[in-house]
Amino acid sequence: MGNEPDKHTRLRSRRRVLAAAAAAAVVLGVLAVAALDRPPGSGSGAGPVAVTEPAGATQPDVTEPAGATQAAEPPEETAGETAGETAGETARPIPTWEGPTVPPIDTALSRGASSAPVTIVEFGDFKCVNCGRFAREIEPELRRRYIDTGVVRLFWRDFPAQGRDSMRAAIAGRAAARQGRFWDFHDAVYADQSGGLSEQRLRSLAARLGLDLTAFDADRRDPALREAVERDFAFGAQLGMAGTPAFLINGSYFFGAQPLSAFVKQIEQARHG
Repeated sequence: MGNEPDKHTRLRSRRRVLAAAAAAAVVLGVLAVAALDRPPGSGSGAGPVAVTEPAGATQPDVTEPAGATQAAEPPEETAGETAGETAGETARPIPTWEGPTVPPIDTALSRGASSAPVTIVEFGDFKCVNCGRFAREIEPELRRRYIDTGVVRLFWRDFPAQGRDSMRAAIAGRAAARQGRFWDFHDAVYADQSGGLSEQRLRSLAARLGLDLTAFDADRRDPALREAVERDFAFGAQLGMAGTPAFLINGSYFFGAQPLSAFVKQIEQARHG
């Protein structure tokens, strides 16, 4: 019986050690997430960009796991300890990050109202099979539900990751955009991807759409269009795009031709967040 107090003391000590270890694991986990979640392109050498929240963007929803314990409330501040009350304290600078320079937006490559509360930026490749599936199966329903009703504005950015054919088609899309027909050309290319992206096929699609072929050919030779495509591609690469199709929905990364329900969920969160 005389050893009982010592036994209880040892048990309490072990519990304190285990609790401290658990708390340390949580802190390390948070630090790991913070390290992974730094803005892509940090330290790339581009000009500083003020960290601002995109319109309609939502804060991450952090929920406590089942059985988690609440951390103790911090002690209340005492007089003279509140922020800004310390003598000589200066305001903190606005945080910045060295991110990639954003290429100019070509409104001819957008769909939807400028007042739409949700913006989707698609990084696409005309040779990409999953981009084609998105264009044929998912995007038409998004247009019906959200784009045509003023909820979503969709922007296209070129990410020609699959070589010469991808680049050729991207430049052709820009040439069609100069005649106000980018989306018609976009839909025609993706309607049937089995025909390839040869010079002859791209010109045939342009003729079928009734484009001015003389202007179409001349514009495709314009170095400015290749440069615009290359800027988009470099921008996506600096953002760390893993492939295509890739999306930014009100600034939140969303990858792949996921099911329609996944897009709807993400759009609704951005819309009501």
